[in-house]
Amino acid sequence: MGHRGERTSCLPLLLLLLLAFCRGRVVRVPKGPLIRVMGTEVAIPCSVSDYDGPSEQNFDWEFSRDTDFVRIVSTWDPTFTSEEYQKRVGHGDIKLRRSSNDAVELVIRNIQPTDQGRYKCSTPSTDATVQGNYDAEVQVKVISDGLSVSGSKARSSTSLRLSEGDSFKLRCSAITTSPEHTHLHVTWQIKSGSTWRDILSLTHEGKFQPGPGYEERYRNGDIRLDTGANDTYRLSVSQASSVDGGSYRCLVSEWVRGADSSWQKIQEKNVEIASVAIQRTALDVVISTSNVSVTERDSLDLTCNITTDRSGIFQAEVMWYFSVSPDDTLSDAQVLLSMDRDSVVSDSTLISLSHVDRNSYRLLVRDVDVEDSGYYFCQAAVWVPLHNGSWHKVVERTSAPVSVMVTALEPDYEVFLNASKTPKFSDDPTELNCRITNAQDTEANIRFTVSWYYRQHLYGDDVVTEELLATMDADWTLLLGDRSRERTQNGEIIFSKKTVDTFSLRIQWTSESDRGDYFCVISAWSRHRNNTWVKSKDVTSASVSIFWSTQDYTLTVEAVKLKPFFVAGHTFEMTCKVSSKNIKTPRYSVLITAEKPLTDQSNPNGTTRIISLNQDSVVRLEDWTDQTRVDGVVLEKVQENEFRYRMYQTQISDAGLYRCVVTAWSPGGGGMWREAVNGLSNPIQIDFQTSGPVFNVSVHSDNPTIYQGELADLLCIVTMEGMALEPDDMSFDVSWFAVRSFALDREPVLLASLDRRGIVTQSRRNGSSDLSLERISPLEFRLRVHGCEDHDFGNHYCIVTPWVQSATGVWQREPDIKAKPIFLSVKMDVLNAFKYPLLIGIGLATAIGLLSCLIGYCSSRWCCKKEVQETRRERRRLMSMEMD
Repeated sequence: MGHRGERTSCLPLLLLLLLAFCRGRVVRVPKGPLIRVMGTEVAIPCSVSDYDGPSEQNFDWEFSRDTDFVRIVSTWDPTFTSEEYQKRVGHGDIKLRRSSNDAVELVIRNIQPTDQGRYKCSTPSTDATVQGNYDAEVQVKVISDGLSVSGSKARSSTSLRLSEGDSFKLRCSAITTSPEHTHLHVTWQIKSGSTWRDILSLTHEGKFQPGPGYEERYRNGDIRLDTGANDTYRLSVSQASSVDGGSYRCLVSEWVRGADSSWQKIQEKNVEIASVAIQRTALDVVISTSNVSVTERDSLDLTCNITTDRSGIFQAEVMWYFSVSPDDTLSDAQVLLSMDRDSVVSDSTLISLSHVDRNSYRLLVRDVDVEDSGYYFCQAAVWVPLHNGSWHKVVERTSAPVSVMVTALEPDYEVFLNASKTPKFSDDPTELNCRITNAQDTEANIRFTVSWYYRQHLYGDDVVTEELLATMDADWTLLLGDRSRERTQNGEIIFSKKTVDTFSLRIQWTSESDRGDYFCVISAWSRHRNNTWVKSKDVTSASVSIFWSTQDYTLTVEAVKLKPFFVAGHTFEMTCKVSSKNIKTPRYSVLITAEKPLTDQSNPNGTTRIISLNQDSVVRLEDWTDQTRVDGVVLEKVQENEFRYRMYQTQISDAGLYRCVVTAWSPGGGGMWREAVNGLSNPIQIDFQTSGPVFNVSVHSDNPTIYQGELADLLCIVTMEGMALEPDDMSFDVSWFAVRSFALDREPVLLASLDRRGIVTQSRRNGSSDLSLERISPLEFRLRVHGCEDHDFGNHYCIVTPWVQSATGVWQREPDIKAKPIFLSVKMDVLNAFKYPLLIGIGLATAIGLLSCLIGYCSSRWCCKKEVQETRRERRRLMSMEMD
C-alpha cells in the first residue's frame, strides 16, 4: 500500500511534465475551402501561437496548383519571392499586411482563376526545441462574378421633387448566377452630406434591419422594404420630411457559408437610384391686432389668420394660448381653446372659437376681468392625409404674442384713522379705529380688508421703514407680523372688525416700546369669474401718533439701626424705608444681605443672602444655613414703604455689614408685575467688642510615613491664648479633610466630623480602610486610619469651630479655624506583597512537573509498547509478494 500511494502522488507531476513537453508552436489559417469571386480583393489571415523567442514572428507564403509549392512572399526575406510572382508583388497586387506581432494577412488584389489552389503559411523556427506545427494550408476556390445590380427601368427620371408629408417609392433589381449557393444582402442608403447612412436592410439571413435613427419610423410602418417580381427590392417612404432629402442608392452584397458554418461576404456592389428633394411647407400665423386694451366686464375679440403654400387636400388645426409673460414657452402657457382638423372645438363657458373663413379663426372672451391681462398667441398646424387613411402633421407655427391690458373698475373710497383710547402712562390701553368713508361703486363683488403698520419715532432726519403688525387676506384670514405675533397670541394685542366699515386695533397694556406712529391700509378686492378674489386698490390712512412723556424711575432706600449698642446673644433689629418717584402704584420686594469679614471660612465670597420678601409679601430664607437658628431671622412689612429685619440671639460669627436690597415693581399686562428699578441701602454694621480667648489649631503625627495595612494616627491640637476658660465653658466642632494630591490642587474630601455634642459623622468610603475620630482631651482630637491603603495618601488637615459660653449662659460661635495640612505618605511592603504569590507559583510549577513525568512514564510503559513478530523464510524459496 505504501508503494501504491507513492505512485499515485507522482501522477499530477507526470501530467504537468507531459503537458509542458507537448506544448509547442501552432500555426493557424482559416478552414477551407475559401470561396472568392474573380476580380475581388482577397485577404487570407495566418497567425502563430505558443512559440518561444522574440514576440514579432516572420511568415512565408507559398502557393500550389498541383503538388509543388511556389514561393510567393515573405516578411523577412526579400529574395524569397519566386520569379513567377515578382512582378505582381512588385506592383503591390500581392502583399503581406501585418495585423499584429504574431499575425499577418496575404492580400491578393484582383484575384483570377489562375490563383485557385492551395496556399501554405509557414513560420521560421525561433524555438529552443522543435515542437508543434510550423505551417498550415488552406484551399482557395475562385468563381466567376454572377452578381448584377441595377435601378428600375420603369422610371425615366432619377430626380424627385416632393412636398413635406408626401410619400414616394424607389426600386432596384439584384440577381446572382453564381455556381455556389450564395445569399444576397440588400441595403437602402441615403447621402445628405458626405457620408452614406443605412435606411433599411434585408440581410442575407432574411431579416429586416432598420438603420440608426430609423427604428421608430420602421415600427410605425413609415419605412418599408418589399420584394417583388424579377428580383426587385422596393423602398417605400411615407410622411416624408426634410431629413429624407438626398441621394438614394441600393447596396447589394453576396454572402456564402464557409466550412466552419460562418457567413462570409465575398463581394459587394451598389447603384445610385434617385435624388430626392423635399420642399418644406410654408405656413404663416398672424393675429390681426397688435396691442389691445379693454375695460373690465367687456368682451375681448381676437382673430388668427393663417397662410400656406400647400395645395391639394389638407386640414388646419388651431389652438389659442395665454401667458403672463411674452417669454413663456408653450409648456408654461395656458391653453384657452382649440379646434382640431375636423373643426371640433373644445368646450368653454365664457370663451368661444369660430371658423370665420378658410384662413381665419376668431377668439371671443366675454366678461373679461383683470386676471385676463397678459399675452395671447395662436398656434396653427397643417395636416395631410396618408395612403392608409390616417393623417400626418407636416408643419406647425406659432404667432407672435399680442399684449392685452384689462383696465379694472376700481371702487372709490377714503380711509380715516382715529384713536378712541390713548395711554397716559405705561400699561394703559390703546385703541385705534380704521374707518371706510365715502365709498362709491362698491357692489357685491367688492370686499375690504385692512393692514396695520407701525413706525418708530426717531429724532433728526433718520428714516425708519414701517413694520407690519397684521394684515388680512381676501377671505379675512389674519396674518401676523413678527413684531406683534407673540403678544397677539398672548392676548395683549387684539385685532377686530367692529362693523362692516370699521376695523379696530387694541393694545391692552401699552409699553414704552409701543410709542410711535400707527397707520392702516384698506385694500379693495374684486371677485373674478372663477370665484377668486384679486386686489384692485389700496388706500392708506394718515398716521396717528401714540406718545406720552416719561421720566426716569428713582428709588431711595434708607437703613436704620434701632438699637445703637448691644452685645452677643441679644436681638439685632433694623428697618428699611423706601421712597420712589415716577412709578405708577409701585410695590416693593426686599432682600437682606450680609458682608462677612474675609476671615470667615463659611463664606469665602464675602456676601450672604439671608432672607427676602417679594412684592406679594411672601417670605423666603435664602442662604441662611444655621439649622439651630432656623427661626432666628424675621423680615416683615411694617408699612407700604417700610420693612423691619430682626435677628435673635446674635453670635459673634454674625458680625459684618447688613444692607437692604429693594426692587420696585409696577403693574404689567395680564395682571403680571414688571420690574421697574433696583435700590441699595446704606450698610448697618454689627461689631462685637470682646476680650475673650484666641484659639489656634495645628495637626501633628508621630509617623506620617507608613506602609500599607498599618495604622495612621493624626492629632488635631487646639491651643488657647489670652483669657483662660473652664473646660465646661468651651466646646468644639471638629472636621477632618483630605486633599489627594501633593500640591493641594484638588477639591478637599470630608473624612469625618465630630460636633460639640460628641456625635461623630463619617463620609462614605470606597476602599477597605476604616476611620475613627475621638476626643482624647478637652483640646486634642485624634483621627485614626485603620488598614491604610494607597488611596489614603495626601494632605490632611482639620477645621475647628470653637463655641464659648457667655456669662449669661448663651453659647457663642467663634469663627472657624483651619490648621496647616500635614502630608500622609503610604508605602507598599514589597516582601509581604510578593511572598504569597511566589510560594503559590513554586508549588504549582512543582506539581505540574511531577504530573508530566508520571504521564510520560505511563505512556511509554503501557500505551506505546508494540510486539513485532517476524516470519522465518527459507533462503531458497521465492520472495513473498508482500515484500514487492
